[in-house]
Amino acid sequence: MLTLEPLYKKALNLKALTFEEALFIINTPDNNLVQLLEYANEIKLKHVGKKVLLCGIINARSGKCSEDCSFCAQSTFHSTDIKSYPMLSKKEILKSIHTAKENHAHNFSIVTSGKGMANKKDFETILESIKEIKSIGRCASLGILSKKQLVQLKSAGLDKFHHNLETAESFFPNMCTTHTYSDRIKTINNAKEAGLEVCSGGIFGIGESIPQRVELGIALRDLKINSVPINILHPINGTKLYGKVKKMETPDILKLIATFRFLMPTIILGVIGGREVNMGNNQSKIFTAGANSIMIGDYLTTSGNSVESDLRMIKDARLTY
Repeated sequence: MLTLEPLYKKALNLKALTFEEALFIINTPDNNLVQLLEYANEIKLKHVGKKVLLCGIINARSGKCSEDCSFCAQSTFHSTDIKSYPMLSKKEILKSIHTAKENHAHNFSIVTSGKGMANKKDFETILESIKEIKSIGRCASLGILSKKQLVQLKSAGLDKFHHNLETAESFFPNMCTTHTYSDRIKTINNAKEAGLEVCSGGIFGIGESIPQRVELGIALRDLKINSVPINILHPINGTKLYGKVKKMETPDILKLIATFRFLMPTIILGVIGGREVNMGNNQSKIFTAGANSIMIGDYLTTSGNSVESDLRMIKDARLTY
């Protein structure tokens, strides 16, 4: 019979958990949640410490995406009121880095809507911008890219490439039909072969089952991902999922975070989109559950907490940034 303590010791000593063990953790009864969080926090403190990594982003090209991801407000398959605009200039991108630094961000990511970077002029703007970014971690999220493009990004000075798997392979066709899970795996492998660190996670609460959440966690672990962002669905009016899925409750979000920390003790584990709308006053509990990264400032198409309130939350949790 499985119990939490041996699994905690196993993760603490960097021994890989099985699917069945991770499933046991994510299904922890609510009356054992405090114990689970204490264990997850100890794993985090031992392997990644008290520092919270802060990430800033810019939505450098917005809307008019050809892909049909069920949650995305930027898809042409959905009718939303987001701002759509073409690629920003290098000057505009570099200006936003100043704001990220003022917000104490450690990493800055250039994000673009769309399947990839077929537009050579847009890609050149990205490359030229990366070359001029100094004294902050350089990241980009540009969709499905070739190995050649990723090598070019690495040569320009990119440190990390962000490309979410989004959901479990078994659920992926329910989430997207215009490209495949294997397309995403190939891009991640291309990025690793190009010498880039990889940031890859998913979005939860989009209709997937609890075992499928574990399935995604196991896949990310086996891919040896460096940073894993957890996003919780913030339904946007006009998207396919709006009004169609049940909101994830705080205990389930915390169990998810803790399970990922048990599965991947040494990674950067972020709780990114949707924490404000889904967790409210419980947001600080993400750190006890094992998270050690958040996004500072606004998201792609929605607003985040004020910078001041997030920094205060970190200090109140007796953590550093």
